[in-house]
Amino acid sequence: MASGKRVGLLAPMVHELEPLVRELGLEDQGDHHLGKAAHVEIVAMVTNMGIAAGGAAARRILEHDVEHVMVVGIAGGVDHSLSVGALVVPEIVLDRATGRTFAPALVGDVEPRGIVSCGDDLVTDAATIAQWEADGVVAVEMETSGVAPVCDEAGIAWSVYRGISDFADGGLVDDGVFEMANPDGTSDPEALQRYLAENPERAKVLAQLANDMRLATDVAAAAAIRACTAV
Repeated sequence: MASGKRVGLLAPMVHELEPLVRELGLEDQGDHHLGKAAHVEIVAMVTNMGIAAGGAAARRILEHDVEHVMVVGIAGGVDHSLSVGALVVPEIVLDRATGRTFAPALVGDVEPRGIVSCGDDLVTDAATIAQWEADGVVAVEMETSGVAPVCDEAGIAWSVYRGISDFADGGLVDDGVFEMANPDGTSDPEALQRYLAENPERAKVLAQLANDMRLATDVAAAAAIRACTAV
């Protein structure tokens, strides 16, 4: 990669941005962060959760004249041959609502595999997840099918680096956990307090989820940082 190139990193949630900031020493510019990965200039920002938010963030980051966009963060596992902390680099990104599919750019030495399915809904039904797995889906998330068409239309290559934080049918993330999250992935303290008061047995589950999310975000960030110099 020649000197002067610029890569945009999109992290759906605040805690997915944190390892990128830490490892690259990115500087906070308000609505984005700036820094370098070796000789490559980096622009990084939080997208917030959801397909529409992903698309809006893609449009914002393209204003910074980036030449490649990478979506970096966690995913819910569907392929049960994977484990928590496994890196997911898909061959195909599927938008469940429209049926459209998108092909990420192949970057670096990670062999892409399978389909990442994107949607705004939380799907936990075991039979549905089993059918998705049979159809080649390896993981689910909520932003990349919003990012992909924006980048494709602009002629900008894009890639995906996700770490498995939990399994879609594993029961760690339920409607209550999902609903108390702010758009940037942080939790509403009062909602969290109410949830634990009503479900005290879930305290250990939330602690496990937090630990597994840290592992997954670190894995995804490390892969994206390596890929930045191979675009």
